[in-house]
Amino acid sequence: MRRYFTGPEALRNADSPLAMQRFQELLRVFERAGAKYGFDDLMLMAQGYQESQLDQSRRSPRGAVGVMQVLPSTAAAPPLNIRGVDRDVQANVDAGAAYLRLVRDKYVNDPALKDPDRTLMTFAAYNAGPGNFRRFRNAAAASGLDPHVWFDNVETGAARVIGRETVQYVANIFKYYISFKLAEERLEAKKESQPARLPEKAP
Repeated sequence: MRRYFTGPEALRNADSPLAMQRFQELLRVFERAGAKYGFDDLMLMAQGYQESQLDQSRRSPRGAVGVMQVLPSTAAAPPLNIRGVDRDVQANVDAGAAYLRLVRDKYVNDPALKDPDRTLMTFAAYNAGPGNFRRFRNAAAASGLDPHVWFDNVETGAARVIGRETVQYVANIFKYYISFKLAEERLEAKKESQPARLPEKAP
C-alpha cells in the first residue's frame, strides 16, 4: 500500500499562501453548497482543490471549467439546470456538489455506509464510474475486507481492480480535507484570541 500513498508528485501543498488565500475567499461559498446538498463543506472544498487548486479561472482541454471542473453543458442540462458555471464561482461549486449528490444518491445509496466513508466512496464512484465502484466493493468483500469502509478496505479493492488513480484521487482529497480542517481551526482560534472592541464613547 505504500506504493499508492507515497508519490509526492501527486500531492500539492494545500498550506501554501495562495491556497490559504483561496481557502478564506471560498469558505462561505462551500459552506452554502455543503448545506444545500448535504455534504461536509470542507470535504467539498478538498475535492475542489484536487480538481483545480480552487482556481475558478481553470479550463481543461475537454471543456471543464472552474473550481469544480464541471462541463457547462452538463451543469445546464437536467437534472442540474445550473447555468453560468464559467462565470459564477457559487454556481460552479453548486453544480459540482449537485452532481456529486446525484452520484451519491444513485450509486452510493447503501444505508449501511456512514460518513466519512460514504462521502469518500462517492468521490471514488465519481472518479472511476459506478460500475468500477461496485467492482471495488465486491473485490474488497471477496478478500475478506469490509465493503463499508474505504481506507484499508474498499480502497484495496480499487487498487486491485484498476490500479493507482482512484486510490490516489481519494487519498489526496482526504489529505486536503485534513489540511483545511486544521486551517479552519486556526482561523477560529485567531478570532477567539482577538480582544473585543470597546464601544466608542459618546462625544
